Amino acid sequence: MDIKQIQELIKFVSRSGVNEVAIEQENFKITIKTNQTPTVVNATVSAIPVQAVQQAAAPVATPAASPAAAESKPAPAADDTSKYITIKSPMIGTFYRSASPEKPSFVNVGDEVTSGKVICIIEAMKLFNEIESEVSGKIVKVLVDNASPVEYDQPLFLVEPA
Repeated sequence: MDIKQIQELIKFVSRSGVNEVAIEQENFKITIKTNQTPTVVNATVSAIPVQAVQQAAAPVATPAASPAAAESKPAPAADDTSKYITIKSPMIGTFYRSASPEKPSFVNVGDEVTSGKVICIIEAMKLFNEIESEVSGKIVKVLVDNASPVEYDQPLFLVEPA
């Protein structure tokens, strides 16, 4: 685990209400405790490939269409995706658009996102990981169905850069 993953895990633990989380891998062990009242969560963890834990690199920005071209005709999302940035899954897990079934989606098509805004959750090994946008812009397309399994580096969203 790198420092960014540890920081994200600490944030998750503090928001989730879980009192303690312990992760043990071959050459790594971490226990995070909070001062909250205990919530018991039992999980069995099997060995996972290192690639599945690594965070995805920042998406590469692709050139955007000129403002004059954008004003002349609206570009359908399905026709030309070269001007959009793809937000990809940083891990293997189950993709969720909202924090729970009764809550609204984090983002919908047409919503403006900024760098650092939570756009979805990916559940991996009974941990719910908030995925934050690394780019600013407008959501053009959601590429994954809610509650669907996703792979590492699988495209999740298309974003028109701001």
